[in-house]
Amino acid sequence: MRLFSLLPCLFLAAFLKCVSACGSEWCYTGCPTAPSEWHSISGSFCGNKRQSPINITCINVKKDDHLGNFTFVNFTSKHVITKLTNTGHTVKYHLMENEVEVSGGGLNGTYTSLQFHFHWGYSDHHQGSEHLINGHRYPMEVHIVSLKKGKNVTQAVADSEGIAALGFFIDVTDDEDMSGPWDNLTSYITCEKDSDVNITAPISIHDLIGNVDLTKYFRYMGSLTTPLCNEAVVWTVFEEPIKISKKLIERFPTKTGYTSVYRPPQPLNGRTVYASPAVHIDCDWCYDNHCEFSPTHWHMLPGSFCDGNRQSPVDIVTKNTVENKDLGDFVYTKFDDKHVIKYIINTGHAVKCVLKEDMVEVSEGGLGHNYSTLQFHFHWGTTSDNSTGSEHTVDSKRYQMEMHIVNKRKDLTLEEAVKTPNGLAVLAFFMEAAESHKSKGRSGDSEETSHTSDEDPWKKLTSYLPAIQNISSHVEVKKEISIDDLLGDVNRHEYYRYNGSLTTPSCNEAVVWTVFKEPVKVDPSLMKMFPAQAGYSDAFRPLQSHNSRKIYKTSAAPAPGPAILVLLLAFYCSFSANFHL
Repeated sequence: MRLFSLLPCLFLAAFLKCVSACGSEWCYTGCPTAPSEWHSISGSFCGNKRQSPINITCINVKKDDHLGNFTFVNFTSKHVITKLTNTGHTVKYHLMENEVEVSGGGLNGTYTSLQFHFHWGYSDHHQGSEHLINGHRYPMEVHIVSLKKGKNVTQAVADSEGIAALGFFIDVTDDEDMSGPWDNLTSYITCEKDSDVNITAPISIHDLIGNVDLTKYFRYMGSLTTPLCNEAVVWTVFEEPIKISKKLIERFPTKTGYTSVYRPPQPLNGRTVYASPAVHIDCDWCYDNHCEFSPTHWHMLPGSFCDGNRQSPVDIVTKNTVENKDLGDFVYTKFDDKHVIKYIINTGHAVKCVLKEDMVEVSEGGLGHNYSTLQFHFHWGTTSDNSTGSEHTVDSKRYQMEMHIVNKRKDLTLEEAVKTPNGLAVLAFFMEAAESHKSKGRSGDSEETSHTSDEDPWKKLTSYLPAIQNISSHVEVKKEISIDDLLGDVNRHEYYRYNGSLTTPSCNEAVVWTVFKEPVKVDPSLMKMFPAQAGYSDAFRPLQSHNSRKIYKTSAAPAPGPAILVLLLAFYCSFSANFHL
């Protein structure tokens, strides 16, 4: 039934596309004057340098404290939306003349709102917002268009700030409620081009915007997004989307017959995008290629050092390491305290164990300063039996996991430490599967894996992982677990040392790295819990270039000298004589 109701609009849309192709009218798809050719339209500005829409990426956004609150006049009035027009490209809702105004929000004066219109795609997999946020396109976008007060359209399009456009993303909500202002608004949509439909339902702009936070927005100078693409628009793009039912979104392409009603993003061409103080600028990075900022693009992140010459992790080539006699034993303070772990958090990139402040410390070991221990976290591969996920490698060997104990110089703040070449000291421990061994119980031979008793500290630690399956979730640690418990009897006398960086953005080159030679042995089933419960795999950065850096190692224990051998021989002779050997 729904298909037959759609057929008249589809036939009309096809007819309009034919008219567009045969005439001079522009289109979004299916005619010679599609977006890539808009620049060739007579009088067009569509090929100029200040075009809209754009992809708003965190790397091009700067905070502007002058972008304050807006003042909206008659946005709450339920009688200012007067009629709807199907323009042949979109649906446009007209506002009562000289009744609706916008000012504040960093705008240069007061603007009179004329209309609002929509942009959309055609399916769940082909979204239709014009602007993008860090490469993400929303299902729809609505634009409220206003002219500088006192100017007509001709004057406004000739003024670089003559038009103010408020852009709101529209996203799908889980609520399937079809009632309310959006149901009333979309009920007027028609497939008849250039036809006007009077709006009689009491609907306000405020009703449509809902609970969107109007203090969070982006600002840039741009253009109209349809020909002639006049570069006269002060753009405000709100960060939070309006949320409506998926069925209401579907009404736009279904009732009009138009699909992919949006212009592709245009080059920024050196423009700066500003953000209001309330916007939290966060560049999402990842280890794989599912986001815009994968490891090969980390250097593009704001304030990034990820393309520096002192980056980590590295492959430790043992034959090239240099002995350093100054690399002695460490002094560990409160590593044996079973109550120093405050909570465990799933950061979305790692599982991090945050420690209680000013309790745990590390010194000596050639560090030259005393360091406060802040946290330890883990890097891993996948849940497969042969998975590897350590960040550092030794002679190209990658271990199953790696544990990083992060320490900050006591005489520096964290902000100062990340700017100081030795501001941070990280102790890295490889992790590999504990070997199974036979043990005999009451029921005969059975195979056990080392360190899997109820008192196993790794079992205690991983027991918290199911509680942090959601990103940013955390859980308080109440069980008794010390760092010494987790490290067990691993050899802490032999290690490698080099100067490097953090292995996550911003990759600050502020780390003195200590990579211990002997791995910590852990039950493989417990190691698998990290990717299984955290919900992501291969949480490690690829290897970085050495760039001529030296990697040092602790000195080997000295072999017995001639004097020692003489003393040992004398002792043996005396021992033999006394015991008649």
